Amino acid sequence: MNAHELMTTGLVVVPPDMPVSAVAELLASRSISAVPVTAPDGTLLGLVTEGDLIHRLAETKRGPLGWFLALFGDRRKLAERFVKAHGVRAADLMTRELVTVGEDSSAERIAQLMEQHHIRRVPVLREGKLVGIVSRADLLRAALLPPPPTLESGGTDAAILRRLMAALREQPWVDSFYIHPDVVGGRVIFYGFHRSAEAQHAMDVLARAIPGVQAVEDRTTPMPFFMPV
Repeated sequence: MNAHELMTTGLVVVPPDMPVSAVAELLASRSISAVPVTAPDGTLLGLVTEGDLIHRLAETKRGPLGWFLALFGDRRKLAERFVKAHGVRAADLMTRELVTVGEDSSAERIAQLMEQHHIRRVPVLREGKLVGIVSRADLLRAALLPPPPTLESGGTDAAILRRLMAALREQPWVDSFYIHPDVVGGRVIFYGFHRSAEAQHAMDVLARAIPGVQAVEDRTTPMPFFMPV
């Protein structure tokens, strides 16, 4: 799936000169955690989140020692922090340096960006204009969707076994030489030797993701000490 299929549209947006108090009221009344700040032509300028507002509330007045230590800090960042803590408009509070994607960005790429930048949502742009937002909840819904149908039937044991073997060979943690799966009536049975409980669990998860698998049974035993690592 791509961003165009995942994104939430019909977004609530605010202008850059909207008062911070009104932004906070909007987030609370709509039960949303963030709101985009846009120009009249739809150009994305920034994003105001619950975190920005909470950060503002948490800001405390510096004591003499804090003021002295701040003299040795990054003055640009100190100025930015002051604006966020004391600004009165959405433009003062908003985060300007955003991670954005295009409509054709894949769900996998969006998930990677969220994890890499520790963010909860990614705006989707078309020629610089905001068209939607993909949130963690959107990705979660995509992850829960059933896999698309394939040309080969997933109901036959032979088809399931072929897919299972191909999936196992792709994983570096699988000792394929010592693992011997079989499929009977849609039930996957693992024979052979395993190196850890974690590997057993991972094989169970992998097998259950194969279309047509009804159940998984692990009959493997711990790897004997004399087996090569």
